Amino acid sequence: MTDFFAGIPQIRYEGEGSDNEFAFRHYNPDEVILGKRMEDHLRFSVAWWHSFAWQGGDPFGGQTFQRPWFAETIEAAKLKADVAFEMFEILGVPFFAFHDADIRPEGANFAETKRNLEEIVEHIAMRMESSRAKPLWGTANLFSHRRFMSGAATNPDPEVFAWSAATVKTCMDATHRLGGANYVLWGGREGYETLLNTDLKREAENAGRFLSMVVDYKHKIGFPGTILIEPKPQEPSKHQYDYDVATVYGFLKRFGLENEVKLNVEQGHAILAGHSFEHELALAASLGLLGSIDMNRNDYQSGWDTDQFPNNHAEMALAYYEVLRMGGFTTGGTNFDSKLRRQSLDPEDLILAHVGGMDTCARALKAAARLWEDGALEKARAERYAGWETAEAQAMLGSTLEQIHDEVLAKDINPEPRSGRQERLENLWNRYV
Repeated sequence: MTDFFAGIPQIRYEGEGSDNEFAFRHYNPDEVILGKRMEDHLRFSVAWWHSFAWQGGDPFGGQTFQRPWFAETIEAAKLKADVAFEMFEILGVPFFAFHDADIRPEGANFAETKRNLEEIVEHIAMRMESSRAKPLWGTANLFSHRRFMSGAATNPDPEVFAWSAATVKTCMDATHRLGGANYVLWGGREGYETLLNTDLKREAENAGRFLSMVVDYKHKIGFPGTILIEPKPQEPSKHQYDYDVATVYGFLKRFGLENEVKLNVEQGHAILAGHSFEHELALAASLGLLGSIDMNRNDYQSGWDTDQFPNNHAEMALAYYEVLRMGGFTTGGTNFDSKLRRQSLDPEDLILAHVGGMDTCARALKAAARLWEDGALEKARAERYAGWETAEAQAMLGSTLEQIHDEVLAKDINPEPRSGRQERLENLWNRYV
């Protein structure tokens, strides 16, 4: 045991009337919603990078956090893991997520870095023996080190491609060893700044080959989890190859991987792409690609990815409604890709940020489930498209332009617009949230 969280109790559900800040008011893991435990709906995960590796910097200032494990040594990495598992126990979360760079120190070369990763993975495996927490997913950090300044899979230097492929192999091995439910690829610098030095065709083809290697290796080692891509626009590269759900779908179709890979969709990234979170979730689900979600929020007055903890249950309810519509998570879940504000220095801040985020998501899920169970929104949607259920409408889809033209003339078809009833449906939604 460490003393980092000394004096902080295990967080338990006490209900909406509780005035105990170290308690859940909405998140009751055993509450049954639509036939499933709340914990099994939400599948909460703590992000290792924001909670334990991030030092509190932003684009305009450096480190503000002082943690006893902030050192590039195996001993510090093991202490970080020990503190992490104490936090998982306090919160009662079933999952965590990590990059390789979050959990191990960087070595002098690839071989030393690999040895460091393998050693800390065995330490985490030992901690997992007395914990219920396991990886929701693992991934490789292929964006922070200067070697990745021009990308990883899309880098013009084949040696960087090779380093990146070897790193992903070790991270997939680590995730498999720890029983991870998914493996994520986030192309943080898979993009370009200017066409003056960029070969778009070559970079896209190299990225496609890289992903095919990942899929092949998954099958070779018998990894039972899902391979996920996480879309993100612009930041840090001006033109990202994984800009949004639609862009990634086109990429997967181009390389014949649409049946092998699903998506990990993040709220903040959806906003940066000019979409809403629920739009990206609905689109991914409609394509059969929604695998998991990263939960956070952006500051809507800032033009960058602030990764704040969610605190707007009405906004989150729209997201969980789409998750319920697709039938819920299978291997995926709700990963808090959220970080403290750089002024929130205390261990209590780290715990309470997650408590608030978990309660917000739970409240959102309950609202979404009430509306789903009632069926009012789905009924209104079905009524709007009812005309397409007729035999005539279905037959029209098999017709030619000439046939449709002749039918419009023969029947004197002269349609009048019908209301979309947006405000009525918004009022309906608000009655549930």
